Amino acid sequence: MPTDEKVIQTIRLTKVFRDFWHRPKVRAVDELDLEVHRGEVFGLLGPNGSGKSTTMKLLLGLLFPTSGTVRVLGRPPRDIQVKRRLGFLPEETYLYPYLNAFETLDFFGRLAGLSRRERRKRAEALIEMVGLKRARNRPLREYSKGMARRIGLAQALVADPELLLLDEPTTGLDPIGAREVKDLVLHLKERGKTILLCSHLLAHVEDVCDRVGILYGGRLLRCGRVEDLLAQRKAVQVIIPEVAPEQVESIKSVLQGFAGAEVRVSHPMERLEEFFLRVIAEAREQRLETAGVGAGRFEPGLFRKVERRPEPEAVIERLTAVPTEPQAEEEAPKPEPSEQQAEPAVVERLTARPEPQEQPPAEPPQPSPEEKEAASVIERLVQNPPPPREDQNPEEERP
Repeated sequence: MPTDEKVIQTIRLTKVFRDFWHRPKVRAVDELDLEVHRGEVFGLLGPNGSGKSTTMKLLLGLLFPTSGTVRVLGRPPRDIQVKRRLGFLPEETYLYPYLNAFETLDFFGRLAGLSRRERRKRAEALIEMVGLKRARNRPLREYSKGMARRIGLAQALVADPELLLLDEPTTGLDPIGAREVKDLVLHLKERGKTILLCSHLLAHVEDVCDRVGILYGGRLLRCGRVEDLLAQRKAVQVIIPEVAPEQVESIKSVLQGFAGAEVRVSHPMERLEEFFLRVIAEAREQRLETAGVGAGRFEPGLFRKVERRPEPEAVIERLTAVPTEPQAEEEAPKPEPSEQQAEPAVVERLTARPEPQEQPPAEPPQPSPEEKEAASVIERLVQNPPPPREDQNPEEERP
């Protein structure tokens, strides 16, 4: 469930793009006040050019704001601690085309500092989760746009981020992939993740988002819960089981008497997405062959659950509570050093010069067997010179 803790907060955030002469050219974001709470799925909506992608880049620290304040996870967006705790799926998937799916996830796992064993485990599970198990060894240049989108989503999840920024995650995906992305977002929400979602598919946003904000001209026009913004307070919908036609007319006349206006009676419509997915599920049950992507499966063991922080009132009440019985004092465990305290120690250990070690006296090199044999041959030739040949004059002196 969402909490009051602010994971993303902007105060009068403004971004103005200027021309060569430093004159204002485009005001992409105009005094944006936005809050995203921990554990919620927030939908950022708007037409093309409304400032959604610029807002994303400001939250990632890829752009500097012209004015205003932005905080992500309580820190400036360019803080390295923020980068370690968030995942990002850009609107266009930029990946190395000569790598395959496993090599791509292994590369991003190295950037995230994961061990070799953890990288292999997460890469295999994520490839199966996004439905690319059959294409795991193909280079990315052979992937379709939808398949590249799937592996891009996997790279955004490889480090198990606490905050996830998704810019048009369903672009290029078929209805099956779009439904799997929606289910994945809901699973991550159950694990306590915070998700900021930008999409032009309003039906998908309506299904998964807790709150939405509508941008136009860089300004936030509307913001609130989905059910509060979409509820039609002046109409009431009644759904009853199937009845005979004559009973429908009698019910209609009774309702018209209460409403004092015309009442419409019709059958409820199944959404096209639900109908499409049901047909595909029946085909998969019949084990029909296909060369496309397979069905993804969410793996909860890949993502740690984000624990809720205690509310300030609960902390104060626990600290001021008087114990009923005296309890024996237990030795408090020694707290582990924080990342800020651990970093200087790591740097000092890495930069320390190794102490010189005493080297044992070098032994004279031992001759090889070939050298020993050659030396013995030379020694024998010196001690026992060969007899003179018959054609040699005995009076000639040896040189």
